[in-house]
Amino acid sequence: MLIALATLATYNLETRVAKPGFQMKEALLEYLQCPVCQSDLGLHGALREANEIVSGNLICSGCQRSYPIRAGVPRLIGQSAVEMEPTARNFGAQWTAFDHVDDRHEAQFLDWIAPVTSDFIKGKVVLEGGCGKARHTRLISNWGARAVIGVDLSDAVDAAYRNTMDCPNAHIIQADIYQLPLKPAFDYAFSVGVLHHLPDPRRGFHSLARKLRPGGSISAWVYGRENNGWVVHLINPIRRTFTSRLPFGVLYHLSYLPTTVLYGALKLIYAPLRGAGISERLFYGEYLSYISQFPFREIHNIVHDHLTAPIAHYISRDEIVDWFREVEADGVNITWHNRNSWRGLGKVHERVEASHAR
Repeated sequence: MLIALATLATYNLETRVAKPGFQMKEALLEYLQCPVCQSDLGLHGALREANEIVSGNLICSGCQRSYPIRAGVPRLIGQSAVEMEPTARNFGAQWTAFDHVDDRHEAQFLDWIAPVTSDFIKGKVVLEGGCGKARHTRLISNWGARAVIGVDLSDAVDAAYRNTMDCPNAHIIQADIYQLPLKPAFDYAFSVGVLHHLPDPRRGFHSLARKLRPGGSISAWVYGRENNGWVVHLINPIRRTFTSRLPFGVLYHLSYLPTTVLYGALKLIYAPLRGAGISERLFYGEYLSYISQFPFREIHNIVHDHLTAPIAHYISRDEIVDWFREVEADGVNITWHNRNSWRGLGKVHERVEASHAR
């Protein structure tokens, strides 16, 4: 449904011509199940290169639904993805354009998932809900995960695949976070900057928690409601009624203007004062001081990200506390990040059943 025509043309999928490097890793099969009826999936009509799968179909042993593998990515979209199509379309275009991955992203990612560290990841089976271009998927892979599966509904999965295709323990699938086509086999699940863009963020959190083994941990980073009133009342109406409805190319170029203004303020005001601890006292100081070290392209990405989303929720601390309570997590650690967002971590000792989710 959400597979770009450009991707189809580039890889000649209709004729199933194998292109070097674009293969699904066969080890992924042990984690997959039908997103609709949760039955096992069997591989049919596979075109292989060694132990890798270039194309084929995954057939459900229960309901007999068929899911294609195209350009090395299983397309396992269930029946409830329609409500998220505008968000998937906008972010798919964004992450295809802003598909760069660089060293700076590691420190930023560790900030978002703290107190989780790279050592925590070693040997674990990890699930990422909403992987975008897979910059975090790649980091998890490099930190020694046994396996990491990045899930995204949008066409960003093609950029994600390109960014992880050389990682033997990393897998990318196109799927709906509400209907994850995965067995409850994960030691750690996380979502960074995604849940607040869902129609129902709580439901997305519960869906990830249901894929944990007993004793597995879950992290989430979301926009905070506290200290973001000016965004909610000023930026959100503009984004919701105007900028999120613009064609990608128009918004991409239009967003250069606020990016240039913001970048100038960051480099001329916030960055010079950052070391002295003064910039944190200015307007939106902790966050703007934090991003003042970023290059222009990254600031452009941030500005575009805030203008493109059809949906953006701002989550209070009480709400995220409730999410962890509802999945009966313990050892919960919820902290304020840059005074504009919340990050949380908890351990779930029992299987989370579907009845827990609203």
